[in-house]
Amino acid sequence: MAKQNVSEQFVDILVRAGVKRLYGVVGDSLNPVVDAVRRNPAVEWVQVRHEETAAFAAGAEAQITGTLAACAGSCGPGNLHLINGLYDAHRSMAPVLALASHIPSSEIGLGYFQATHPELLFQECSHYNEMISNPQQMPRLLQTAIQHAIGRGGVSVVSMPGDIASQPAPEKSIEHALVTSRPSVKPGDEEIEKLCGMIDKARRVTLFCGSGTAGAHAEVMEFAERVKSPVGHALRGKEWIQYDNPYDVGMSGLLGYGAAYEATHECDLLILLGTDFPYNAFLPDDVKIVQVDVRPEHLGRRSKLDLAVWGDVRETLRSLTPRVKVKTDRKFLDRMLKKHADALEGVVKAYTRKVEKHVPIHPEYVASVLDELADDDAVFTVDTGMCNVWAARYLTPNGKRRVIGSFSHGSMANALPQAIGAQFTDRNRQVVSMSGDGGFTMLMGDFLTLVQYNLPVKIVLFNNSSLGMVELEMLVAGLPSFGTTNKNPDFAEIARAAGAYGVRVEKPRQLEGALKAAFRHKGPALVDVVTDPNALSIPPKISADMVTGFALSASKIVLDGGVGRMLQMARSNLRNVPRP
Repeated sequence: MAKQNVSEQFVDILVRAGVKRLYGVVGDSLNPVVDAVRRNPAVEWVQVRHEETAAFAAGAEAQITGTLAACAGSCGPGNLHLINGLYDAHRSMAPVLALASHIPSSEIGLGYFQATHPELLFQECSHYNEMISNPQQMPRLLQTAIQHAIGRGGVSVVSMPGDIASQPAPEKSIEHALVTSRPSVKPGDEEIEKLCGMIDKARRVTLFCGSGTAGAHAEVMEFAERVKSPVGHALRGKEWIQYDNPYDVGMSGLLGYGAAYEATHECDLLILLGTDFPYNAFLPDDVKIVQVDVRPEHLGRRSKLDLAVWGDVRETLRSLTPRVKVKTDRKFLDRMLKKHADALEGVVKAYTRKVEKHVPIHPEYVASVLDELADDDAVFTVDTGMCNVWAARYLTPNGKRRVIGSFSHGSMANALPQAIGAQFTDRNRQVVSMSGDGGFTMLMGDFLTLVQYNLPVKIVLFNNSSLGMVELEMLVAGLPSFGTTNKNPDFAEIARAAGAYGVRVEKPRQLEGALKAAFRHKGPALVDVVTDPNALSIPPKISADMVTGFALSASKIVLDGGVGRMLQMARSNLRNVPRP
């Protein structure tokens, strides 16, 4: 049997850790690793057109599967292109291993061609970032990197010079048993008892939920029933907590709707469950606040806490719920449910009124039709900007759908690359990229990746020929819009020229048929929908402080044109409110 080289051993360790594919762009210093992938049937090389796409795709795969994903870039500019997607994966707590191939080891520090310092460049977007300087070091260093990415939830970066990658692997190298999943974290009994006492004393309790409630839907519902609590959510908590929720009062934040803001401000005790909600201007400063989070560094960095609980949401509630006293007073809960329904009643008609005649098409109408036609287990990837608004307001979660976006990092151009990673996990699952024209064109080259691998991703392009969110930022700052207009081609023609299915929609009556045809198509498809950039109104409960920090200066103005099927759910919940 031929002796392994370092690259072959590197790839074998990734396979042992559960990695199914490596996203990247080939190139000199990376070639030995790519060749090792070629000869290993257990892993696939996914050739993308831009390394940023590779990192976004790996992050999306990790979020869909909950397991380690990997990407790679060649020395210098190649791995430097990974950085934006790695920031997004890291802030989304997606376990990703990134290989930053490096210049020849003898030339490091001497200003060599394409020289950079990866161990410095990736420091802020990783839990672990080290360079392999000799073959004997590689197995332990890579295994340590893998365990950091999985155990802490985020990115590990391994730098490896191309000459090291080609050298013979060390004999009898140590192979540790790899960590491939994270444990549950249960709070201490002292914290549970303190929290129980605070809940029992409070007359009005509100839950505000984030992505940390994933896998804890039943526990949150049981607890909310026991303490008669309204349940609001952040954007990243929507897919996990909004469905089958008779206590739902909507979402808080600049994209929010319903009564979530009131519920968090009019309670006696606010419990933040698994959320690192960044906009503290939307959180109260005159009620008691408890935060439950699996990452202790998140505790208290948004609000002054009366109690910090280190633990995951499911284990915390399993310990807590049986201990708290059952509350019988529903007045606060029922009042918030009615406020929520009333708030939705006031805006839901905007996207249905005369939509068949409105040209350019209402973008909110596009989102509502998309929500109705998409599969029950569809994966939606959502561009930053206005597409975040459409996802927040119109996509209906059900416990099987997934919604992935750059919700913490806020990068443009994320939707198409994330759709690539999501679709590779299951070619038979419907994956829909909700792309803005600004984001799509930024990494449009990787539309060719869909064609090359015949990935059946469906791109619904909200084409308003502008950077809509940036225009809103300028408006808030009192500035005229400038540099935000895009001169766009017919994207459907571009799709067809690339060998994919493409259709352009300019009138509302064409929309449903175009989406159905794209969904029926077996390969990649693009629906270029010309949308109205001016469907804007001012939401309630907004101040100058609230907009600071959202998309730089953010906006007082958010789309307020309806909330899709959420009104129907709110009406259903009201039927459960006891009548006097």
